[in-house]
Amino acid sequence: MSKTTTTFVVVAALALGVSACGGSDEPVDATDAAAVTEAPAADTNEASETADSAGAEPTDSVDPADSADSGTQQPGDGVTVTMARGDWSSGYFQAALYRALLQELGYEVSDPADLELAPSTFYIALAQGDADFWVNSWYPGHASWLTNELPDGSTVGDHVSAIGEEMVAGGLQGFLITASFADEFGVTTLDQLNDDPTIRAEFDKYDAKPGDGIAQIFGCQESYNCDDIIESQIAFSGWDKIEQTVAGYDAMVAQAVAQANKGEPMVIYTWTPSSYVTQLRPGDNVYWLAMDSILDDSNPLGIDGGENFAQLPGQAGIPAEQCPAAADAGTCQLGWITADIQVTANNEFLDANPAAKVLFEQVKLSVIDVSEQTVAQDNGATPEELAQQWITDHRDLVDTWLEAARAAG
Repeated sequence: MSKTTTTFVVVAALALGVSACGGSDEPVDATDAAAVTEAPAADTNEASETADSAGAEPTDSVDPADSADSGTQQPGDGVTVTMARGDWSSGYFQAALYRALLQELGYEVSDPADLELAPSTFYIALAQGDADFWVNSWYPGHASWLTNELPDGSTVGDHVSAIGEEMVAGGLQGFLITASFADEFGVTTLDQLNDDPTIRAEFDKYDAKPGDGIAQIFGCQESYNCDDIIESQIAFSGWDKIEQTVAGYDAMVAQAVAQANKGEPMVIYTWTPSSYVTQLRPGDNVYWLAMDSILDDSNPLGIDGGENFAQLPGQAGIPAEQCPAAADAGTCQLGWITADIQVTANNEFLDANPAAKVLFEQVKLSVIDVSEQTVAQDNGATPEELAQQWITDHRDLVDTWLEAARAAG
């Protein structure tokens, strides 16, 4: 699908809104999460088996000599690193970037595409040493995975750490609604969809189960854990006329885009930075929806680790043309906390590789940059190409990160 330059304006505007809000959200320390007994959604043996193949020599690795002087200290010489990445495409660029940076320090880093995992599998694999790190953690949403118990009685959080400030308060998330439907029926909150029978009846003509009197909304992929957060939000708010559809996320997006472009009502959960908001464009074919009540730590469904699903304060500085509820409230009460996107790494790896640890602490990315790279990726560029170009364009900044890392190594 071709995209015009106006899509970048939409993404940039959203990014500026994110940077203006949620700044009080602090990064999660992996050792601070409350203990739970939640089992991972996927078989951990799968992660171990996948990890065994991840150490193969990458075919597209960058020779550190190409990016550094021959006399430059290389703290990673002789060290092989097993890197994973999340199974959502909006995180591919960051993974490729961190890999390239480590390669400039002399590390031999596996291709993260060889170890692509859902959060439900990754954190167990990381704690057990089947991976050294990834750059795709979303906190506090992923905090519940850190408290899973291992066979020896320890928890995942005993073995891993969240580190650095990759994109603090960078993960805007919430629900989008078809703009034309919202305009016609005056819908600004998800609560209206539950409480107003006229609105719900029209919505129900186009959802997954037409005519059943329930509004089915596109939610989250099961292996991510935002599906559990959405179920908790439904219970907490008393939305007895709303159900979440849980399925493959890209398939749900495709259906949502088709409906929004035809003016058919739909609601879908999404996040930024991503290219999803270049297809579902707030202020154009969709709006951000607000909600009346923000999920707290009361854990209404009694889910193991559900206290970590709290979304307070759940507000974002999004303009009224993208979130109509903000016209009256002055802010958009999305009902979702603005997430911190961070590296999570195995503690033994961090202890053995101070240069890598300092690099992780140094790197900071902007939501605008990452959103633009994700759009370029969707238009055919590879994450590796985009990462190398970004490094070239930001060479002076990158060199300061690498100098700090070399000093620690």
